[in-house]
Amino acid sequence: MQIPADPRVSWDLPAPGAMPRTADLEPLVTRVLAPNPSPMTLDGTNTYVVGAPGSGQAALVDPGPDDPAHLAAVEAALAERGARCVAVLVTHHHGDHAEAALPWGARLGAQVAAADPQVAGPGGRVLEPGQRLTLAGTTVGVVPTPGHTADHLAFRLESGAVLVGDHVLGRGTSVVTHPEGDVLAYLESLRRVHDLGPSALYCGHGPELTEDPGAVLDFYLAHRAMREEQLLAALRTGPRTVDELVAEVYAAVPREVWPAAAQSTRATLDKLLAEGRVEGRLDGPVRLA
Repeated sequence: MQIPADPRVSWDLPAPGAMPRTADLEPLVTRVLAPNPSPMTLDGTNTYVVGAPGSGQAALVDPGPDDPAHLAAVEAALAERGARCVAVLVTHHHGDHAEAALPWGARLGAQVAAADPQVAGPGGRVLEPGQRLTLAGTTVGVVPTPGHTADHLAFRLESGAVLVGDHVLGRGTSVVTHPEGDVLAYLESLRRVHDLGPSALYCGHGPELTEDPGAVLDFYLAHRAMREEQLLAALRTGPRTVDELVAEVYAAVPREVWPAAAQSTRATLDKLLAEGRVEGRLDGPVRLA
C-alpha cells in the first residue's frame, strides 16, 4: 500500500512550539495564537483578526478559549490595526474555537455569527452556506465544510485565502469523530475547498499553508483513502474490534492520540457500513461484507 507523501514535509514551516504569538499574514489578516497547546490543538488555537487596512474595523474568526491573556493579545492586535471589532465569526462549536465567542462579543459590542444557533447566541446571526458577508471593509464568503462537525464552516477572503478551522490543520491531519463527524461529508468538503483554488489555507491549529494549498488538500484526500484501505486490509484477515484496528493501523502513532484515532476509525467504519462494504456493529467486531 503506497503511503501518500505529505508536501508540507519539505516546506519551511515553524517547528512545533515555535509559532509566534502574533503574526501579520497578509494585509487583511493578523493571526493571534491562543495559549492552549495540546496534542489535539497543536501550538494552540489560531484566532484571526480580519479587516481591510484603514477601515477602522475588524472581525474575529474563532476567538478560541475565554482566556484573559489571549483576550489581551487579541485586543492588542486590534489596537495595532486601529480597529474595533464589529463581528465574531465561528467555524464550529468546539470549545477551543467557540468558548470566547459570546463573552467577547458582549465585551467588544460585536455580533456573533455561526452556523449553530447556540454558538451565535441570543441576538446572534445564523450563517447559511454561500452567504457573502460585507464587513470590516471587505467581503467574506461563507463556505460549508461539514465533516469534522455538522456545523463546520470555512471563510473565504477576497485575497483568495480560506480560513479552514479544523477542516485542515497546519500539521498532521484533522480528526473526524463518530458520531459527531461524517467522513462522506468531510471528503466532499475537502473537494469543495479544493475547487475554490485557495491562495492560502489559514488553519485552526498549526502554521498557515501558503506554498501549495492544493497539494495539501490532495494529500488529505489521499490520506483518507489510505486509512480506509488499511482498515479493509486488516479486516481481510478476520473480524476486528475498533480497538484492535486502532492498535494495528495506528501502531506508529503516539498512544496519546489513539482515542482520537478510535473516533476517526469509527467514523470511517460507519461510512463503510453505509456502503455495505463491511458488516457488524461499531461496539463489537466488524468484518468484511
